Amino acid sequence: MATLIAPDHADPVADAEALRKACQGWGTDEKAIISIIGHRNAAQRKLIKEAYQQLYDEDLVKRFEKELSGDLEKAVYRWMLDPMDREAVMANVAIKKGDYRVIVELSCISSPEELLALRRAYQARYKHSLEEDVASHTTGDIRRLLVLLVSAYRFEGDATDPRLAETEADVLQHAVKDKAYNNDEIVRILTTRSKAQLVATFYRYRDVHGTSITKNLSADHENEFVSVLVTAIRCIKSPKKYLERVVKDAIHKSRTDEDALTRVIVTRAERDLEEIKDLYYKRNSVALEHALAKETSGPYEAFLLTLLGNEGH
Repeated sequence: MATLIAPDHADPVADAEALRKACQGWGTDEKAIISIIGHRNAAQRKLIKEAYQQLYDEDLVKRFEKELSGDLEKAVYRWMLDPMDREAVMANVAIKKGDYRVIVELSCISSPEELLALRRAYQARYKHSLEEDVASHTTGDIRRLLVLLVSAYRFEGDATDPRLAETEADVLQHAVKDKAYNNDEIVRILTTRSKAQLVATFYRYRDVHGTSITKNLSADHENEFVSVLVTAIRCIKSPKKYLERVVKDAIHKSRTDEDALTRVIVTRAERDLEEIKDLYYKRNSVALEHALAKETSGPYEAFLLTLLGNEGH
């Protein structure tokens, strides 16, 4: 369930005019900007951008880049992009930074159709395929795994084959036991099976071998390839639990990881952020809003809290 609180009907022309006013004068009215865009869904934001362009012959996102700064500017920039274009930008930044976790998230949490749309958006924006750029910035086993993950088109049904789950759970267990993490079979299973089938396999692994595959793999946590495998498995098995963990890690680091925090809140506010909030509370005994307010400040804090559905901002 989404946390975004948006009106059923909004006037994009009035919004564009109000945003123009907020950007004029001696100081930018960040509060006014947040009060508008923080309460508009993707379709409404697109209409605002179109109205602003028609009224003022100016790109609204570029105007925000001039008027805002720091973490707020980054968060607003991502929020104002069309969802698939936003994910393309996130993928490109992650590739350049060598942040494999984000590539895995985009590949394994997205539905097959969403991943296909992301790849199209990426190619339209950068004139390269996502697979091509992933391959050119990685090497060895990690390259092989990531290229297959971003190019996968999985069967999306809920049907599972219990016998196959048992067989492939054994294949995974033998490979993990032998520390043959780059085994072709592990890569094949993770990159070709449907998510439902993989979840059945992971549960079968735990039932037969007494511990989860991620726990067994995490014993070798310093291995970078293993880290990518664990991230992929967690994203496939329980994406909301995985994203809750990303938020928790971002907040509890010695220095708050604003990029990770922004990524989850901006990308999930119109989808399932309510469930992620509930999970955070159950696991940490504190509301996400309260934890976030302790670690962030100013307009950036206000913007994230607005996307979290906090009406006080």
